[in-house]
Amino acid sequence: MVLRIDQLTFTRFIAALSIVIYHFGKDSFLFNNDYLRFIFKQANVGVSFFFVLSGFVMIIAYHHKNRVSFVEYMISRLARIYPVYILAIIVLYAIDLFRNINFGDFFLNAFLIQAWIPGKALTINYPGWSLSVEFFFYLLFPFLLNKIYRKSNLKLVALVVFVFWILSNLFINLRMLHIQVQLPLYTKQDLLYHPVLHLNAFLVGNLAALFFIHRLKDIRRNFLPHILLVIALLIILLKARSGVNFHNGILAVVFVPFILLVSMSTDPLTTIFKKRSFQFLGDISYGIYILQVPVWVVVSDYRLSTYLGLDTVNNFTFCFLLRLFLLILAASLSYRYFEKPVREKIRSVTKMI
Repeated sequence: MVLRIDQLTFTRFIAALSIVIYHFGKDSFLFNNDYLRFIFKQANVGVSFFFVLSGFVMIIAYHHKNRVSFVEYMISRLARIYPVYILAIIVLYAIDLFRNINFGDFFLNAFLIQAWIPGKALTINYPGWSLSVEFFFYLLFPFLLNKIYRKSNLKLVALVVFVFWILSNLFINLRMLHIQVQLPLYTKQDLLYHPVLHLNAFLVGNLAALFFIHRLKDIRRNFLPHILLVIALLIILLKARSGVNFHNGILAVVFVPFILLVSMSTDPLTTIFKKRSFQFLGDISYGIYILQVPVWVVVSDYRLSTYLGLDTVNNFTFCFLLRLFLLILAASLSYRYFEKPVREKIRSVTKMI
């Protein structure tokens, strides 16, 4: 039986919105103040939340199947992410009238391998680096579920995942111990986007879901105080960062409890998250994430000044909110009239083959 946890969907919207603020809005007085500045200057950790949540949801969605078919699974996942991903790239090229195309960068991005190549992770549509990482997770998942999770003791899986999580986060934070690590070809910046160093977040999400299915799925009660406590802990960690890199999965220590508590809670807030309007915002969160750069490039400072007479320096907050509104509108239209129809068409065609 398929297990659905609808209240988690809206949390994707919160994470996507936080990342957009990190990229384009953190200098607004709404977020650049003594109370919120430290949060939104580190809101890129929302990407790690996506990776943990993805690992969790993959197990929830597929655990009931005796065996996951690699081909069917990959078609399903690519039908979900690829159409709007490639659309964003085409829009960015179209804005420049398809001039100055770097075909090497296009090849890497089209095949979702840019995060593996030194200096190429942020080429073309820079949020797309995380899709390169996610694609790596997709390739691994059928093997993990079919060969590892179904045939291994949960305690052994937990031990291996925990050790890998510690080692990968220790590696990325070795500079905290004044240890310099250099790899051939890769800079420290390259390592921030390398798929292997984000795998720990996905695996921890897998482990959390396995634990949820075996131990927690039937628990239902009001966990709102606990959820608020976890959020408070996240805020404290962000405030007291002390140079630790939070970008590569270390915050799974708070993301996992948050996901589990939201999944089990029956409080009024998480109940609201199940409403259709909140579900829709969660559904369009991927579009919000991947279309943010195209929208900001289309609605450029020059166009705002020329066509609307807006000074983007003196009216920074208004311009940000206007672009954010247009981004949400674009993501909504894309989801309803492009993403869903294309996804359904791909799936219907593959069923006929």
